[in-house]
Amino acid sequence: MTTLIIYALALALVQFWILPASLNVKNITYLLSNRDGDVETSVMYNRVSRAAANYKESLPAFLALCLLSMHMDVDLTTTATAWLALRVAFVACYTFGITYLRTLIWLGSLGCLISMALQLS
Repeated sequence: MTTLIIYALALALVQFWILPASLNVKNITYLLSNRDGDVETSVMYNRVSRAAANYKESLPAFLALCLLSMHMDVDLTTTATAWLALRVAFVACYTFGITYLRTLIWLGSLGCLISMALQLS
């Protein structure tokens, strides 16, 4: 489970910093400044930002469930792995504008969190 927590945090690093920075290279002077004012960003950058915001909403629940499973000695590895894989697929679908599949993937990841919680009860 520890490995999955580390992978989930690595995905956070990718979604919160690496992807946005790589999609915003043209604004490097802005990124190195105090960031006063606005800067023009691409559609893909905006999608990545929205996907990151969505990840920020579900990551705390995932981490709490993983830690509880470790404390309670309940094996949630399969469901947690499915959640992580779905979240990777979610950011890919969101980035490339694949709307309906993205929604199904999000529902699947939500289902994984619910399943993890139910397995702990």
